[in-house]
Amino acid sequence: MTDTEHGPSRTAAAFRDVYGAEPHGIWAAPGRVNLIGEHTDYNDGFVMPLALPHTTLAAASARTDGVLRLHSGGAAGGIVELRTDDLRPAPDGGWAAYPAGVVWAMREAGLPVGGADLHYDSTVPTGAGLSSSAALEVVTALALNDLYALGLAPQELARLAQRAENAFVGVPVGIMDQTAAACCTEGHALFLDTRDLSQRQVPFDLAGEGLRLLVVDTRVQHELGDGAYAQRRAGCERGARALGVNTLREISLAHLPEALDELSGDPVVQALVRHIVTENHRVEEVIAHLDAGRTRAIGPLLTAGHASLRDDFNVSCAELDLAVDTADAAGALGARMTGGGFGGSAIVLVEEADAQTVTKAITEAFAAAGHPAPRVFTAVPSAGARRLR
Repeated sequence: MTDTEHGPSRTAAAFRDVYGAEPHGIWAAPGRVNLIGEHTDYNDGFVMPLALPHTTLAAASARTDGVLRLHSGGAAGGIVELRTDDLRPAPDGGWAAYPAGVVWAMREAGLPVGGADLHYDSTVPTGAGLSSSAALEVVTALALNDLYALGLAPQELARLAQRAENAFVGVPVGIMDQTAAACCTEGHALFLDTRDLSQRQVPFDLAGEGLRLLVVDTRVQHELGDGAYAQRRAGCERGARALGVNTLREISLAHLPEALDELSGDPVVQALVRHIVTENHRVEEVIAHLDAGRTRAIGPLLTAGHASLRDDFNVSCAELDLAVDTADAAGALGARMTGGGFGGSAIVLVEEADAQTVTKAITEAFAAAGHPAPRVFTAVPSAGARRLR
């Protein structure tokens, strides 16, 4: 199911089946891939995501009795019923904690949000590092924004969605995923400075240049809530404190050797700092190439970013490394893991003419290694969150 008329029609029909009434509206929010800039967002750095055509759809109606009812076409267990006055942070609350957390965050911010009936359908692969959680949060925030006439801008919805995941669900994510889901536009990548939240939509017409960006879902379940992500964030914060700065964004590439010398007694934090500083610089280099029309030149930067995530940040895995190494050996322009790591997906920049060859090489390499077959598809820069009906 995609954002065709068929998608909203199915979601509306499912809402009627579950709740016995017509929804007041239907909304969509996309998954995302991050072109470059990984783990930089919680360090006030630069990121560059693009929205996917894969979306989470929400059919919703407001309620006046303070009851929140949540239902997902992709989750077992039927309707989850809660009371808005009773919402409390729930780190082990399952899938429903994400939309419930959005309601909680809005009410904590003093917004006049009451109950609602919500049904969700999604084509965003879960556990693939494509930000299915942010899509779920943002589509909920947008639906409530419209149902309760809150008048919030997309970036404000992204902030509330991030607070839901941080404070309610208990995962210390940065702002990138929610901003991508809320703010991306079709045919563009989003250059986001996470320090001041300034944005620029960068034209990214790969098809027009004879290029393709492949997403390789390794099928290795990506899970941010297991503590490894929080450990990386804490390590970055420890590095910033040791260097006497608020965040690692303040360390320039020119001053990196000096910073690494200061951290020589803590090689783990030293490596984390090296990744963040060099990754911010890679984002700036990618922007410069895209602005100059040198899209093919970003390929080596993608591969360099993967090496940094693998060796310095230690968030890759055998399947991601195999996908990247095989793609590069088969003629890709560049490749890297995308998302938080520990599984999930890789992206591969290829000439259109080489897409099939590279895909075949990756699939065969996975089979030879005894891994489940990866899912490979093309990333098409798509629209951010919007109302469909």
